[in-house]
Amino acid sequence: MTCVRTRSNSEIIAVCPWRPLIICCCLYILTFMDTSMWRSISAEQRLLVTLRFLATVNSFASLHYESLLGISTISGIVCHTCAVIWQRLREAVMPSPKAEDWLQIAEVFYQSAQFPNCIGALDGKHIRVKKPPHSGSRYFNYKQYFSVVPMALADSNYRFVIVDIGAYGSTSDSRIFSASRMGERLRENQLALPEPRRLPESAGPPAPFVIVADEGFALSPHLMWPFPRRDLDDRKRIFNYRLTRARQYVECAFEILSTKWRVLMSSIKMNPDNATLVIQACVLLHNVTGIHDASADADNDQNMATPVIFDLSWTGRPGAAGLAVREVYADYFCNPEGALP
Repeated sequence: MTCVRTRSNSEIIAVCPWRPLIICCCLYILTFMDTSMWRSISAEQRLLVTLRFLATVNSFASLHYESLLGISTISGIVCHTCAVIWQRLREAVMPSPKAEDWLQIAEVFYQSAQFPNCIGALDGKHIRVKKPPHSGSRYFNYKQYFSVVPMALADSNYRFVIVDIGAYGSTSDSRIFSASRMGERLRENQLALPEPRRLPESAGPPAPFVIVADEGFALSPHLMWPFPRRDLDDRKRIFNYRLTRARQYVECAFEILSTKWRVLMSSIKMNPDNATLVIQACVLLHNVTGIHDASADADNDQNMATPVIFDLSWTGRPGAAGLAVREVYADYFCNPEGALP
């Protein structure tokens, strides 16, 4: 992927053969008019410079020699192009899931990880950034560097379904999720989740659809994390094992993201707002280049909810409903209908 003065659309597609969708959506808005004083930088070159910055660990100074553009010009191009990618591709690549989308994600998750009624794996990742001036310790995390945290929900195809980007590195995962739009919508039942349904081959009551996460998050009826590690019996160990198998997909998704878009593997020499634009563009491009078209057209009617009502009300101490849901899944994984060989 080399930067040159001008390239046709066909040449760009040859460089980026995975999806001409970026070309169609972004080139028009990246085109600027020439003036009597100078010629504008072409949309093709703007896109190529940005993709090279995202896909490598090259600095703006290095790109200056490769593209023969000024360092400040490259910085402006990268920020503007990343913002355009987010604005133009977000609805097409990462639309708000509907009930049928959650059902499809759950079916593929069950086939891949044998965790039924799972609509995604949740986790955050620290992306190193340059310390902003006068920021104090807000961006300084427990790993002893400055960072922003994208919080993401991934499916079993390593594709990001929902992301929230820009939280301070010093903030815990639980607080980031609680303050995010995703967490707020989950608490207020605004994520269009399907109604609870029975677990496969189970005669028990319907169980709610859940998100799997680690111990850094708060337990709730729709958010599962493992049993504490002390005093584990076989039943709890099996549940933890099954949940970990499902949760690994979001960790792998983040690893694939940072490996493909290597700017995320080093410190982003930008202020946090511009770094957020870069991360947003990388997340969308990750989905564009790595989407595995789902071929599951299985009939979901056999597992749909029955008239039996599962009580999800909050009673007693906080998280009591989440504890009850976790017990349902733990029992199911130890029963013959839910056990694995």
